Amino acid sequence: MAQQPNLVIRRAAPGDADLLAELGARTFSETFAADNKPEDMAAYLASSFSPAQQAAELADPRSVFLIAEVDGVATGYAKLHDGDALEGVEGESPIELVRLYVSQEWLGRGVGEALMRALLDEARHAGGKTLWLGVWERNGRAQAFYRKWNFREVGKHIFQLGSDPQTDILMERTL
Repeated sequence: MAQQPNLVIRRAAPGDADLLAELGARTFSETFAADNKPEDMAAYLASSFSPAQQAAELADPRSVFLIAEVDGVATGYAKLHDGDALEGVEGESPIELVRLYVSQEWLGRGVGEALMRALLDEARHAGGKTLWLGVWERNGRAQAFYRKWNFREVGKHIFQLGSDPQTDILMERTL
């Protein structure tokens, strides 16, 4: 896919908590609301995407957020976290790709690819040798995207969405 001419990937700053709360809640809803109960979505969004929660995540020195902007408008974001890997992730020096979301109107327009290139560089720069993630078993589009970037399935785990325990596929790739 052709790169957007005015696409910029930047590291998030502490002042981006409100932006990440709005962008995170919106893109998560766009991706999953149609396939989940409204009360489960509301519970997850309230706990995961409040400005206070995003400020706390931004303040974590083991986390890095990247924001994609086209002409100064946020179109997607990614979060990396250098912490303990889940069982099943076996690669050396693992770093988690916690989130990679693109606004619906920007899907298929190079934003996800640009974010992936930037976060691979960030993970390598942080000393990672393995990048891993969890992706919902029912999110075929995301699974195909990750396979294109050489991720392979290494296990499964439960992701709690409100009251609904869902199965995520664990994937990893060498950096």
